[in-house]
Amino acid sequence: MGLFDRLTGTKRPDSDVEPRPAAELRAALLALDSPDQPFTVRDGAPEEADVVAEWRMAEPRWRGIFYDSQLTRAFKIRMRLVPDDHLVRALDEHWEVKWIEGVPTLGEYGRGPAPTTSVHWTIGRGADGERETTETFRFESGTMKDPLRDTVLKHGWAWKGVLGKP
Repeated sequence: MGLFDRLTGTKRPDSDVEPRPAAELRAALLALDSPDQPFTVRDGAPEEADVVAEWRMAEPRWRGIFYDSQLTRAFKIRMRLVPDDHLVRALDEHWEVKWIEGVPTLGEYGRGPAPTTSVHWTIGRGADGERETTETFRFESGTMKDPLRDTVLKHGWAWKGVLGKP
């Protein structure tokens, strides 16, 4: 594995895994869509992809001195299957929309392979009266990306993160 492969998150299947047909891989990826998962997996044709996985979340409301705000984050992976090379080209996209007093404003937008984590804590008093912190919200991009990538590798295909069009 070269330096560029590390930067893009490229993974290759074990050499003893026989590549399965593209239709079978696509069906396996779409089968990951489940009410038990915190993300959706769907057909990507409207977005010029074969499969799209998406996680949208609204983070807890923050009340400041001057305004109320709520942050909405989205994380999406658009996948294009390249049957001749047994390769899945995957484009990660992430952005946030900040709601301030009911008005949406675009925050940050990024694309390309990058681990994303968001954690929120609440500070309060425990049963014993001592100050304690409690995790109230967590998002990790690996929660969505790992099952997708593992499915691709189990079907004998390579996973390649890309920066441009999948």
